[in-house]
Amino acid sequence: MNPDLLGNLASLGYQAMTPIQAQSLPDILDGEDVIGQAKTGSGKTAAFGLGLLQRLDISHYEIQSLVLCPTRELADQVSKEIRRLARRMPNIKVLTLCGGMPFSPQLGSLEHGAHIIVGTPGRIEDHLRRGSMTLTHVNTLVLDEADRMLDMGFQASVEAIVEQVPKWRQTLLFSATFSDTIKAVVKRIMRKPVMVKVESTHDSHTIAQHFYQVNDQQQCMLALRLLLSDRLTEQLSGHGAESSLVFCNTKRETVEIADELVRHGFSALALNGDLEQWQRDQAMVRFANKSVSILVATDVAARGLDIDAVGAVFNFQLPHEPETYIHRIGRTGRAGSKGAAFTLHNGNEYKLTMLSDYIKRTITSESLPPASVLDTHPVKPSMATLQVGGGKKQKLRPGDILGALTAGKGITGKQVGKIHILENWAYVAVSRDVVQIALKKIGEGKLKGRSFRVRLI
Repeated sequence: MNPDLLGNLASLGYQAMTPIQAQSLPDILDGEDVIGQAKTGSGKTAAFGLGLLQRLDISHYEIQSLVLCPTRELADQVSKEIRRLARRMPNIKVLTLCGGMPFSPQLGSLEHGAHIIVGTPGRIEDHLRRGSMTLTHVNTLVLDEADRMLDMGFQASVEAIVEQVPKWRQTLLFSATFSDTIKAVVKRIMRKPVMVKVESTHDSHTIAQHFYQVNDQQQCMLALRLLLSDRLTEQLSGHGAESSLVFCNTKRETVEIADELVRHGFSALALNGDLEQWQRDQAMVRFANKSVSILVATDVAARGLDIDAVGAVFNFQLPHEPETYIHRIGRTGRAGSKGAAFTLHNGNEYKLTMLSDYIKRTITSESLPPASVLDTHPVKPSMATLQVGGGKKQKLRPGDILGALTAGKGITGKQVGKIHILENWAYVAVSRDVVQIALKKIGEGKLKGRSFRVRLI
């Protein structure tokens, strides 16, 4: 492997390969087509990222690698990881092309050239149709989260894109599930692929899995409130994490459940595919920076979320496929930490037997917490989010915002949380007790010698 890549891995703290990396990387480096079946968070991005960087010819300033992702959030996450892996390789350009973003800046970036493109199928297809990019020099094609890409209706776009990539390319496909539709796509676009499958079950010592039988929608809502309140009681006593994910099977349920939780004093937001891109960005920023405690999401909307730690996952009902259950609960108990998963079900024996066989454990329903836990008033998140009316286009950097907030008295560095810089907006998390000071410092001060609007969201 390229010495620059190896040296950088050590500096990033990579000490041992994850199972998906250990099983897939040798074949990827050998130039084989590879199918990797593994859950999100398994380390697959580093596996294909190292593979495409190894094949890269830096002196050849053409698009040599194309990574297709189902959502903009995942594409941003993948681009960020590839840049981290490549930081000791000089002059590598990674360009992210996704829908929901203005076309003109992307056209300008393409005119200046790129080595690696990461994007969503719809936007990549748009650029190909307009002639603003060509794929004639692509040697590595990656389909990341392929199952969700097809679930979201991108199959025609994916196949149209593949038609414009050279036949001699290497194709790498990663998916949490391996349905008949995926198999059909594989047959058409891959050459004698090596299949790598990482066991998807979770160690019960890492994620405590709990199941509760409820009979109707109204009982489900009450049960969810009971479980969330019980977790808040643990949080107040010094146990339990601030952030929780609630998974639903439909978009409509995400809104209904989030609204109901807010009505009862919880800090919650809905995330689904019907939201505008700016609404998705805002919801995910607020959840990631801990200014919202509960995110209620569909599986498709939650795919690609870049969140450090989720204390608990709640399934409002069993998902349609056992693999989806594994993907959901894998959001908690990461990086050596402990997590908890709480699942509501209606007693459907067929679904329970399928899931039981898949996770290789007996499913026993437990009793719900007592009604008295509802007396615990939901605590507000420790952080609040401010939106600043400027972003990458205005050359704002996280250091500019941090410097403005901590200059003088009133706010310390410890009271400033995550800072996200988007194209035309920036978001910063601050402790709730210094919100008014933060608003005044940014609103009445200057960033980069300019005044910017700021508001609490």
